[in-house]
Amino acid sequence: MGHDSTAGLSRGGRSRRSVLKTTAGSLTVGGVAVAGCLGRAQRDGTVVMTAATDVEGIMYPTEDEPSIQEALWDAGLDENIEIEIQTVVSDSDTRMEEAQSALQAGRSPPDIHMMDSGWTIPFILREQTTNLSEELPPDVLDRVEGEYLEAALETARHPQTGDLHGLPMFPDLGFMLYREDLIEDAGYDTSGWDEEPPSWEEFAVAVDDAMAEGDVTFGWTTQGDAYEGLSCCSFNEVMTSWGGAYFGGADNLFVAGDRPITVDDENVIDAIRMMRTFIDEDDPNALEGYPEICPTAIVQWTEQESLGPFEAGDAVAHRNWTFSIAATGDEEVFGEDLGVTTMPYAVSEEEAEYDGVGGTTSALGGWHLVISPYTDRTEECLQVLEAFTDEQVMLTILELQGFLPPIIEVLTEADEDEIGAMARYTEQIERASETAIPRPVTDVWPEQSALIYQEINAGYRGEDPATAMEDLSSRLEASEREVAAQNGD
Repeated sequence: MGHDSTAGLSRGGRSRRSVLKTTAGSLTVGGVAVAGCLGRAQRDGTVVMTAATDVEGIMYPTEDEPSIQEALWDAGLDENIEIEIQTVVSDSDTRMEEAQSALQAGRSPPDIHMMDSGWTIPFILREQTTNLSEELPPDVLDRVEGEYLEAALETARHPQTGDLHGLPMFPDLGFMLYREDLIEDAGYDTSGWDEEPPSWEEFAVAVDDAMAEGDVTFGWTTQGDAYEGLSCCSFNEVMTSWGGAYFGGADNLFVAGDRPITVDDENVIDAIRMMRTFIDEDDPNALEGYPEICPTAIVQWTEQESLGPFEAGDAVAHRNWTFSIAATGDEEVFGEDLGVTTMPYAVSEEEAEYDGVGGTTSALGGWHLVISPYTDRTEECLQVLEAFTDEQVMLTILELQGFLPPIIEVLTEADEDEIGAMARYTEQIERASETAIPRPVTDVWPEQSALIYQEINAGYRGEDPATAMEDLSSRLEASEREVAAQNGD
């Protein structure tokens, strides 16, 4: 991680995976003619883009494998434009700091930054991004605005003007994975879980029994470390499924300074109590009716650490992102024994006090492509972004890495041979996209997120959840007052 990428890409063979036919000045994408940047004369050059090694590994042409670069050329990108990956660490917080350092210094390259959907808006508000609504051709912009996943677009727009500043490269959604064979061997019928997830209590009891019956070490593995993934995503899902919220309803996600602070509501506290019960059912704050199904180690686990036991066949269920479906649904792992659903729930939408919470949900993650306002290769960058809107580019990324296309219909309408195990779960993925819950992305979210995940992690470790949430409430209220004062409110 973090090593320098190799400059000077070697040009591989063409059209190995070409599906769409292109002509000068236009490109046909799913029956829609897309004209504009791709047809204009451009100067030659390399475009430097930040990405972690998982993207770097699928970017460059090789002898026998498809690549993103190849797909971009096939989509009509000028063949003289090549992408050089500037590798960065996989940790989102560190990547944010690296982007901030480059942009505050007005440094370019990088010409294109891959930005987490959870912290793109602060860069937009600091005027450190290029306004794509002013730069992309109208037909391309219309397609993005009309067909891309709306929840992802919300995290790529200016919260006041609505202008688009980031192009979603791939969204991500949280899922509950489970071993159908183990749970059904324990006497439970999971046939309806793919359409409607069970309640948390039903899920936990079934997993507990399957763990005992199947002689499996762990029941449910998830992410509980004190890091961004806890506040934005894994706990956000649990909290929302209990009808809780950090700042009231979904209407308060993107504007800070005058929001209600609701982290000390009973539903949020009960969500932490449930998670603590899953870790230690004898804890004084445990909830009755919920068994112990999580290893103590989840308080230190992020995505990869928590996936390991499940992928190795040593856990009944697992929470993770879309890539884990491709990783564990393969015939060499669990094949059709893998069940996939969205999060279980404790409180229905109808019972929830706030809008946009309650019921099943999936946390929204993913990454955007943002053009640096300091690049001297804006035209080339716009060509690159336009090529990324091509459906075959999206399918190539999905096939190679299991990353979701920003147009969900590209997945649901894809040939099974192209997307493998993911084809069995398109209905669940589509439902997750409809119930996706973004994190409350504002210019102060990075600071507020750190406060949140520290207190949530403390609750997971055994601190009284009510005390932890009272403390968090006071800290968030102070943060909101500071924002209001800066805004002159």
